[in-house]
This record gives sequence, C-alpha cells and structure tokens, in this order.
Amino acid sequence: MPSSRTGRPPVQRAARRPVVPGPPRENPLRTLIVRARRAWDRPLTAYYLILGGSLLITVLGLVMVYSASQITALQMSLPGSYFFRKQLLAAGIGAVLLLAASRMPVRLHRALAYPILAGAVVLMALVQVPGIGVAVNGNQNWIALGGSFQLQPSEFGKLALVLWGADLLARKQEKRLLTQWKHMLVPLVPAAFMLLGLIMLGGDMGTAIILTAILFGLLWLAGAPTRLFVGVLSVAAVLGAILIRTSPNRMARLACLGATEPQAGPVDCWQAVHGIYALASGGIFGSGLGASVEKWGQLPEAHTDFIFAITGEELGLAGTLSVLALFAALGYAGIRVAGRTEDPFVRYAAGGVTTWITAQAVINIGAVLGLLPIAGVPLPLFSYGGSALLPTMFAIGLLIAFAREDPAARMALAMRQPRFGKKRVRGSQGPRRWNTMRRRAPVARSSGER
Repeated sequence: MPSSRTGRPPVQRAARRPVVPGPPRENPLRTLIVRARRAWDRPLTAYYLILGGSLLITVLGLVMVYSASQITALQMSLPGSYFFRKQLLAAGIGAVLLLAASRMPVRLHRALAYPILAGAVVLMALVQVPGIGVAVNGNQNWIALGGSFQLQPSEFGKLALVLWGADLLARKQEKRLLTQWKHMLVPLVPAAFMLLGLIMLGGDMGTAIILTAILFGLLWLAGAPTRLFVGVLSVAAVLGAILIRTSPNRMARLACLGATEPQAGPVDCWQAVHGIYALASGGIFGSGLGASVEKWGQLPEAHTDFIFAITGEELGLAGTLSVLALFAALGYAGIRVAGRTEDPFVRYAAGGVTTWITAQAVINIGAVLGLLPIAGVPLPLFSYGGSALLPTMFAIGLLIAFAREDPAARMALAMRQPRFGKKRVRGSQGPRRWNTMRRRAPVARSSGER
C-alpha cells in the first residue's frame, strides 16, 4: 500500500451514496384547484349551496333590516324594532313554506301550478278595485289586510309564472310540440302579457321587468330559435321604451344614471346620490354595525330598496362582497340543478327560479351602484317586505326539493342518515350496539383459529 508523505497510510473515504430523487413537490395552487373541483362535483354541492346560501342571506338580511329601520320607525313614532319584528314574523312563515316546498314531490308542485296562477290573477285584479287596492309611493299594487299588514299580489305572480310556465312547457315537450313556434309561444306569452298588463295598471314597472326576465328565461330553456327570441325581445324593448317615454317619473330615474350631485339640473337625484355616498363612506370594513349616517333621514327607503347601500356603509366592501358571493353561489347552484336533471319540469322550474332571483338581485344592486335606473324592486331574501319574502322562500324550497330529487344526491343523503334498529346485546354484560350505516372492524382471531 503506498504511503503518504508523512509515512501514514492514506485515509480511505467512504463512497458517496447515489442521490435518489424524491417525489416531485406538488403545486399548492394546483392542489387547491383540484380539491375545489372535486368539492364542486360532489352530489350534495348544489343542495348545501342552496340551503346554506339562502339561510345566510335571510339571517344577514334580518340583521340589516333591524339596523337600517330603527331610525325610520322612531320617526314614525313606532318602536325601534317594529319593522324587524314584522320581518321576523314573515321569515318564520317563509321558513314553514320553504320546508313544506322542499318536502313536496314534484307531481304536487305541478298540481299547484294552476291554483297559484288563478289566485295570483284574482288578487292582482282586486288591486284595481276601489276600496281594496292601496297605493304606495305612487304605485297601486297593494291590498290592505287590516291593521298595518298589506299584501302585494304581483310578487306571487312571479311564482305563478314560474310554476305554470314550467308545467306547460314540460307537457308540450313530452308531446314533442316545442318544435313548432306557435306551441312555444301560445299560451305562454299571452298569459305572461296578461300578468304584465295587470301589473302595469298599478304602475309597477320594476316587477314587470322581473316577469319579463322570467318569460325570456323559460323561452331560452325551451330552446327558442334565435329569430323568435330576438323578435319577442324587440317587442318587449319597444313597449318598455314607450312606457318610459310617457312617464316623467321614469324619465327622471333614467336621467339620474351616473349622477354625483343630488340636484342634477331639473331632476332630483337625491336617493341615487345618497346611496353612492353610503357606499363610499363604508371603506373596506365599514363604520360598524348600527353606525350608519345615511339612515338618519338622508337616504329614503333605507331598509327596503336601498338596504344594500346601508350594508356597504356599515359592513364595508367586505360585507357587500359577501352578499354578492352568496347570491353568486345561489345562482350557480340553481343553474347546476337545472342542467343536471332529466325531468323537463324540474329543468324549467329551476331555471325560472334562478332567473327570477338573479335578475332581481342584479337590478336592485345595479340601481344602488348607479349603474341601472332605480326600479323599486327589493333585494331577494334581504330587503324588508313580507310579500316579497314569502314567495321567494317558497321558490327556494322548490330548488331544495329539486336538488334532493337528483339520484346521486338522494343516495348520498340516504348514506348520511343512520338507520336505527333494535338493540343487540352480546351476553348478559355485553355492550349495547345499534344498527347503523357505520362499518365495524372485524373481530381479531387467535393465530391458531381458521
């Protein structure tokens, strides 16, 4: 062995081990996207989005109604919680309607279509009878029920058009009649125009716009040809332009788009501008719950049509984005229910309800932001008003029932519910066990047992 210069044997170094490459590191963002997609594809996603989203919107709406209506109630020499208690009562009744609608079979929903339509037409006609109909803010579309309770039948007309239109189109599709344009339009369009005429007799163009959106949504789901769809849309646009042009009040609302001063020339844009002021003063996280300044008489209809502005002032950008996210989740879930079903009635009804809630939310929020004219429609499930809350919660119950009817969702719900049976006792002192869906581990055996 050769020696080193110092006379000592050289030190032999151990051979280096080959570096084994480890598993590639996963991208956290990609992993998050994959998990989100798996969550969206689960059978119960739409069910939980509809149920949870609607409940969160309703509860947050109750909180904001209480905050936004206190000053208005005190100015009217009423208790500060007056409007909140009425809204809470309506929410309780609406919860019963939601539960009932979510447990009804589809055939019962179809059976209720014609009675609800007939009742809505009769009530909307009674609005125009002197002594029965009541005018509020220049629109005569209310019925006095006694005391401080009033009913707006046009809100139930939305639900009637959704159910009746869905049942009509489903029966025609089963008979393969929707390939003919006359069967697609008649009698759906004439009946919708009848409801629109009854609404416009009272001067409520905001609700008429929502009904028109529901009609177009049903025609779109039925597969209306582009020429037919554009033709009906053109007729509705011409009629809307005439109605706006012949009304100084509607022309004034149109002139307030983008206004930054309360008095924009000869037009008074007080409500629109102060709604922007409320949103602008909220900042990122708002001034605090109950600390709004605009609700002290500066902003009209703070607890009804412009409750979104008070939400932005007290809860800030975070609060308004949360409300928008809840409505977006609700709209997505409704579209998913309509797209995954094989039942034509469920598809048309779910699409009609989703169009109704989404269009009304867009029109209300767009008016508060100054992007659309003020139409006088409430924010669904959020604004004060029992007449609007009751049919909307029943419609949410429809979506929940349709989401439960999906075969995969039905199986997933059955797997989550334990099935309790008789008690089984092993021996005189053995533990009690129940028949559940949980799988038990096998009993360990000794080494010599076969």
